[in-house]
Amino acid sequence: MTVPARRRAASRAIPIDRSFELLPVFRLSDSADEAAISYEPRTGGRWRVLPSPGERLPGTFDQDVYVELLRRYHEAGSPADGALSFTLHALLRSMGRRVDGRTYEQLRSALTRLLRTTLESDNAYVDASSGTTMNGSFSMLSSVQIDRRRNTEREQLALFPAMTSNEPGDARITIAAPIRANIAAGNTVLLSSTRYFALSSPVARRVYRLLEVMRPQAFPLWRISLDQLAEQLPLVQRFPSHLQRVLQPAHEMLVAAGILRSAVFVQEARVWHVDYTLGPAQHQP
Repeated sequence: MTVPARRRAASRAIPIDRSFELLPVFRLSDSADEAAISYEPRTGGRWRVLPSPGERLPGTFDQDVYVELLRRYHEAGSPADGALSFTLHALLRSMGRRVDGRTYEQLRSALTRLLRTTLESDNAYVDASSGTTMNGSFSMLSSVQIDRRRNTEREQLALFPAMTSNEPGDARITIAAPIRANIAAGNTVLLSSTRYFALSSPVARRVYRLLEVMRPQAFPLWRISLDQLAEQLPLVQRFPSHLQRVLQPAHEMLVAAGILRSAVFVQEARVWHVDYTLGPAQHQP
């Protein structure tokens, strides 16, 4: 694919699972030391994110990998079996990441976490294909296979003399069935990967994902309590002043990108809220 063709493909809106976007999955603070994420939606139920033993929770890099995988899934025509094939090198480049030994290892670890992290729903995750909420567990990916490419990439490997067992390779992954089913059922929100990856802050990227979920019913104004927003993103900070310091740079970035017209912190009866005034949707067909 030529460079202009890649840019056109990346600029189109991609449908992603609306139910998934409403729930916290990716930790946005590297200082977090919690063993799990637990969230109780206002609509009822309970949601938990449980790392594999010895692993950490999915984080900011994993969030980006997940979005890029869904972009590729859409561009591939949403294959019925959910399978995608790509090289690690190509995935990193399409995410705008530097390609070196460290990022290869990051990507391999991220794909493993998306496979091994358990998402546990007790009437929290909506299964649009059945019209019910799920009682059970799943993961973001149902399979991951990475084959090393020692022979076909010798010239490239020479650029990374420090690499030993982490050579670049061919990956084949499978998007989990519940996520595929919700996308197929049209329980989706449109996200622009171009706008997403143009945001340099992981917090801004997560807020953008949540704003697009709320857009259909909350345009042009959406109000949410600061406590609820912190749980839903999620953020580890709990004091209003700390949350505002974390969110303010992300808000400024979203305003500069045209995703928001404004974001204002408001206190009413000792409860802090955020008033989001959304900018116009800018999805390309």
